Amino acid sequence: MPIYEYRCPRCDVYEIIRLMGAAPAEDACPTCGQPARRKISAPHVSRTGTAAFQLIDSTERSASEPTVVSGGLPTTGRSASPIYSTNPLHRKLPRP
Repeated sequence: MPIYEYRCPRCDVYEIIRLMGAAPAEDACPTCGQPARRKISAPHVSRTGTAAFQLIDSTERSASEPTVVSGGLPTTGRSASPIYSTNPLHRKLPRP
């Protein structure tokens, strides 16, 4: 449901949630009871679920709060030197 803003001449701006198209042009102020006119304002459009917003949000957050790395580099699961043969005598051969 949309949020409609009303401006009271005595009080300040307040918001009311009504069905779309059911908001009158004037409404009674909940604080003082005077008639308040509906204010035209920008819609509140949210893109929080999109991948672009999540990327922008993580980029802005990492500028002020960088992630702390603890530990070493991740391993790939492979050994440092590739094993070509499983014969133990081949390990004694000279390497280039």
